[in-house]
Parts: sequence; C-alpha cells; structure tokens
Amino acid sequence: MSFAYYARLEQGYGDGMSTAVLDAVARALKLTDEERGHLLQLAQPARTSVPEAEAQRLRPGIQNLLDALGVPAVVVGRCMNVLGWNRLSATIFGDFSDLPPHERNVPRQMFLSPTTRERFVDPDAREQVIVGILRLHQGRYPDDPGLACLIAELSQKSERFRRRWARHEVGCGDPGVLRMRHPLVGEFELNPEHLILPHDPDQRLQTYHAEPGSSSEKALRVLAEWSGQSGGPAVNGAGSLRQAQAGALVGVGDDLGDDGDRRFLRGARPQVEPDR
Repeated sequence: MSFAYYARLEQGYGDGMSTAVLDAVARALKLTDEERGHLLQLAQPARTSVPEAEAQRLRPGIQNLLDALGVPAVVVGRCMNVLGWNRLSATIFGDFSDLPPHERNVPRQMFLSPTTRERFVDPDAREQVIVGILRLHQGRYPDDPGLACLIAELSQKSERFRRRWARHEVGCGDPGVLRMRHPLVGEFELNPEHLILPHDPDQRLQTYHAEPGSSSEKALRVLAEWSGQSGGPAVNGAGSLRQAQAGALVGVGDDLGDDGDRRFLRGARPQVEPDR
C-alpha cells in the first residue's frame, strides 16, 4: 500500500477499498474487533438511515420486565438515551424521572452532572467507556442530527469530554466491575450484563448484579428494601449524595443477614466491611 493510498483512507476517501486491504490495515495497526468494525464502517459507509423516533420508545412489556427484576436495570437506546429504568436502578444511578426527557441521557449526565460523577468510585474509567460507545454510534449513524447535537453540546460544556473525544477511542471495551458508592451503604461493586432487545437492536437492557455472598450483595439487598419501603429512591436524581435521608453513612457487615437488614431499615446503623 502506498503512502498516498493510506492518506486517502485517513482523509475519509475509502470508497472502493476492498475488505482485504482494510483487514491488512487493521492487522498492521493491531486494532481490536470493535475498532476494525468501526474502520470498515468509515471506509465502506452503508449510510444507515436514522431510525424513526417511534422505534426508540420503550414497549410496556419491557417496562413491566424492568419492574419485576430484582436487580438494578435500565434500557438504553440510541445516543445512550435512557428509555426505561426500575426503582432500584434509580436508587443507585439517580432517578431519571426527576429530569426532563431530553436530559435522560447517560453521557450528558456523566459529563455535566457532578452528582452523577460522585456515584462512581472510578468515574474516569466510566467516562472512557461512554465516549468509546458514542464514537461507535457516530460511525453507525453519521447523519443522526440528535447525536451530532449531543456531541456538540458535550464538547462545548465539558473539558473532560473534549479531551477524551479528541483521542478517537472506539468501542465499548470491557466495562468490568462497576465500583459504586451510595451514602446509605458506602462502596460496593456491581457486575454489568448487557442484552440487545430483539425488537430494536439499538435498545439494550442493562442489568447489574453483585457477587453472591459478598458484602456488595448485602448492600444491594439493603438498598432494594429501602427503596421498596420508602416508595422511591433513597436519594433522588437532583439531590446531593452527601445529603442522604438516613443521615450518616451505613453499610452491611458480612454477618448482617436478613435480621440485620430489617434492623437497618428501622434505623440501626450497622458498620460496613467493603469488598476487597
């Protein structure tokens, strides 16, 4: 491959380049599978049409499923708009019902809301994953005006986003374990699982569970009982994590058990032992 040929590829003039040539470029650059897919989309654009707005509405049956799940769960659509969530996810990630519909968006909350950033023990890692996903969406729907407006808004309002977007990082990567914090139980860990919904491939059901038998599982159980008894999230989306309704930080010891959960919900404050 000549220098001029490769320069055309970098400048976005890859129309007509064969998949074999692009695969060779991907191997030479040691691209991941997601990065290779992004390269193919840029060099061989299919100009996928932007789905109609109706396709991004949550079906009532999916919301019923969210409400029935015993773990925090959300449904995220194109541009990472949050389409549905359950009460436990609102307790942990923030209550999206407190926000106008256009602000129910994962990148917007992560980069523009200090409250959201405080919920993550390692917010930088979370931001890297979010930007990589947005870059994939941009390659898939280059003509999506909603996505273009979102990127422009974040670039204007967030220095952190501008720096990360300039790196051109692509792909979801491995989100790994999410290390969260909550004023009621302290720090705990969640394992994410993402499932594509068959009626709309741009909608993903994202669930989060804790390791069985861990203090994180006990913390999750306490948060579930708290949100269930209080009729809503323990800390709403507009409030500060430092102003929990219960007052001081509490947590779940390894030997707390069901009786300990009930004592906590009546006002006792057991001490936390975080996962190691």
